[in-house]
Amino acid sequence: MTKSVDTLLIPGPIILSGAVQKALDVPSLGHTSPEFVSIFQRVLKNTRAVFKSAAASKSQPFVLAGSGTLGWDIFASNFILSKAPNKNVLVVSTGTFSDRFADCLRSYGAQVDVVRPLKIGESVPLELITEKLSQNSYGAVTVTHVDTSTAVLSDLKAISQAIKQTSPETFFVVDAVCSIGCEEFEFDEWGADFALTASQKAIGAPAGLSISLCSSRFMDYALNDSKNGHVHGYFSSLRRWTPIMENYEAGKGAYFATPPVQLINSLDVALKEILEEGLHKRWDLHREMSDWFKDSLVNGLQLTSVSRYPSNMSAHGLTAVYVADPPDVIAFLKSHGVVIAGGIHKDIGPKYIRIGHMGVTACNKNLPYMKNCFDLIKLALQRKK
Repeated sequence: MTKSVDTLLIPGPIILSGAVQKALDVPSLGHTSPEFVSIFQRVLKNTRAVFKSAAASKSQPFVLAGSGTLGWDIFASNFILSKAPNKNVLVVSTGTFSDRFADCLRSYGAQVDVVRPLKIGESVPLELITEKLSQNSYGAVTVTHVDTSTAVLSDLKAISQAIKQTSPETFFVVDAVCSIGCEEFEFDEWGADFALTASQKAIGAPAGLSISLCSSRFMDYALNDSKNGHVHGYFSSLRRWTPIMENYEAGKGAYFATPPVQLINSLDVALKEILEEGLHKRWDLHREMSDWFKDSLVNGLQLTSVSRYPSNMSAHGLTAVYVADPPDVIAFLKSHGVVIAGGIHKDIGPKYIRIGHMGVTACNKNLPYMKNCFDLIKLALQRKK
């Protein structure tokens, strides 16, 4: 007798499509075999496409074993080089993960300034970012596109324009862990220099892959050892990984460290599903599900959203709302086979819940997951009255 599986509605990992799940169940392949080289070649090309970057831009994708957090180390270790000319970084913080990125940068020796919103649940006012850029010289600005702790969505297009106008030499760095695949994202058009994400959120693949894309400008900087010095890192060194990725994309096997072949095979299927559906359609489907779910909670149940809603500050891949007794609500849903998450922000953590709606959960309208989740939250709150 098989045990029923809970419906997983946390902000990642997410429920996988049937095809992505099946792609995990393949025999091991040699990591330099023609069969795997063909898979990895397609993954790298499709990664660039999902980030909305053209091959002609000479952006370089990296797909490595690790979590999204590894992307912070990859950027930090290849930016804070031993002779780096400018180690100052402005972190645009909208929550816990923005602050953790700042901690990572400090651990490599960066001089970090943090600019915050006027209120938890809002994005950072553009004028505050512009003011900082006018007052100081920064080597990089980091923005967490969607901070999963608050469900706040930052306006990357506006921030990129501010950087170009005020400090064009500054690298524009984006933590897109909870946005690639569900939010509008234009790597080339917005002039991003480094963007990082992970496999287990809106991309819709299993956890375990760190996925990054670097602009040609950042690659020129990171690979210039004679001018900028050595890398403070080994596994995270782009100087070690660049020839590996270039060879795989060119259809040739290469080796520095063994790639997780089953995970990359499932990522291959997930990326093809996104591109076959169409990025714009996928963004629209996530927006529609998000608006319905948030509207049902805020206007239907009179709950307060952590991220300001309605506004352009609310993410479309997850919802965070205040409830009277988060552990009770979470436990009630779990008893009915639905798993959601609690809050993690250091100032408001015990006061709210978080629900993910990414990938098939948002895009397949035949699935009842979000309607069931709303009904259970409603029942949980009614029990407390």
